[in-house]
Parts: sequence; C-alpha cells; structure tokens
Amino acid sequence: MEFDTRLKSPEADDLFDAIMKIDNLEDCYRFFEDLCTVKEIRAMAQRFAVARLLLQKKTYSEIEETTGASTATISRINRTLQFGADGYQRVLEKKNGKD
Repeated sequence: MEFDTRLKSPEADDLFDAIMKIDNLEDCYRFFEDLCTVKEIRAMAQRFAVARLLLQKKTYSEIEETTGASTATISRINRTLQFGADGYQRVLEKKNGKD
C-alpha cells in the first residue's frame, strides 16, 4: 500500500530515491551540505532529536534544556507524533534495530 502525501511528485521521488542510495555518513554529510543550508540541517537535526526525546517520554523542560528547541517547536513536533504520518517513529524504530 502506497502512502498518500501532499509531497508526492516525480522530483520528490527522485530526491528520496537518491537519499536512500547514500550508504555512508561522509557521503550523507556531503550531499546534505550541498543540498541544504547549515541552518536547515541543524533545524532538521534538532527536530529529530526532539522527536526521539518525546518518544522517550522526556518532559518539555528536559527537551528544551537538551536540544535548545523552543517549547513551540517541541509542541509542534509532539502534534506531529500524535497526528502525523508516523515518519519519526518508523525511522527511529529502524535506527534502533526494531525493524
């Protein structure tokens, strides 16, 4: 079953397919450094860290202290975890070897 998303396009398919072909951390850094600004990468990394901590049931204050994320960002990611596409959970499960 294919996931229905507003992001779907041939260009997005091509981008995500290219990302899935990256097989080492150095190439990943190189690709994303060319693709994104440093600020964008840091923001994505922070969101991912916030999602991980929320799934570990950490408090907003603990997450704010650990990541530097604002409570607004933490709240937005919490809503995504509750009502989003389950992307964070699926990737974290795979990263943690539960797949």
